[in-house]
Amino acid sequence: MTPVVLPAAESVPERHYTHHEGRGPTPHRSNPLVIHRELTTLDVNAGMNVAEFGTGSGYSGALLAELVGPTGTVTSLDIDDYLVSWANLIHHERGLERIRCHTADGTAGFPEQAPYDRLVAWCTPPLLPQAWVDQVTDGGLIVAPLPIAAVPNMTVVATIRVSGGEPMVEAVATGGYIEATASPKTDLDLPGRWVDWERRIPAPAWISIAWRQEDDPLHTGARTALDRLLKDAHTEPYDGPEVDWPSWRTFAATLGDHRLTMAGLTPDLWAIGHTTATTAAVIQQDGTILADRPDSPSLTALRGWLAAWEQAGRPAPETYTPALTPSGDEHDPAGWDLRLSR
Repeated sequence: MTPVVLPAAESVPERHYTHHEGRGPTPHRSNPLVIHRELTTLDVNAGMNVAEFGTGSGYSGALLAELVGPTGTVTSLDIDDYLVSWANLIHHERGLERIRCHTADGTAGFPEQAPYDRLVAWCTPPLLPQAWVDQVTDGGLIVAPLPIAAVPNMTVVATIRVSGGEPMVEAVATGGYIEATASPKTDLDLPGRWVDWERRIPAPAWISIAWRQEDDPLHTGARTALDRLLKDAHTEPYDGPEVDWPSWRTFAATLGDHRLTMAGLTPDLWAIGHTTATTAAVIQQDGTILADRPDSPSLTALRGWLAAWEQAGRPAPETYTPALTPSGDEHDPAGWDLRLSR
């Protein structure tokens, strides 16, 4: 923990927020050490006007309130009114008057209290929203998780400087947070966005295909790919060292292959690979490779991706070059897509 965040963390009773005796434990919370990292990057100074998206337990907002001091202000947004109400109450109990939590869709920002000197997000929007950039002061900073491919769980945490109304990525770091959704999320085991098919019997499983625009309205391609990976799949161990998941998922995203696929075939294990309407192959976090058959074209493609990743030296997410591109998808809110390259 850096010297700047340390005094704030020492002043804020973490468990009073995350395990409040009146509300009980909240699952909607991030690792405190990761929160400290993001707030260090955010570079908050006394007297600033700061916004956070994702109130959660209220702990991160309390840290921000300490960092801005008595002359600063903090605006916290969450889609879940239950969390917002409790966070406001806990802040009030502790005498924090310079932070206010609101029930709102954070992807639209909160213009009532703008402009903000700093903006931090604890949930992942589908892209960098135009509203966030518009509501940050010239020279202000945004620290937020952003997707690097149109499938779940492929994210980095970006540090973005706004200058002249334009965002510029200064750095990216390993990390990610729950997807921002339009309503409170109750199933934390399922991604909040880009799930193309899911099964709940005999056990929960889901799949996300980057080629969803080629699929039919009944999601036949996604259903078939998921079925092939779940029923009588060919399995084999990865013959390389233990999979460095942050490095591998970032590399897979930067391939730019529209056959990219993310799946959750078993609890607590993500899988990344290649699928088509008739073939499928993925590698799970534990190093298990599953495919529709031993000679699957998707398995050949996946092996090629893994070989290229190893040949590249398993690059860390921080080593890629980030670029923001204005979104041209009329179905998405206005903003920028983040993509990485080497």
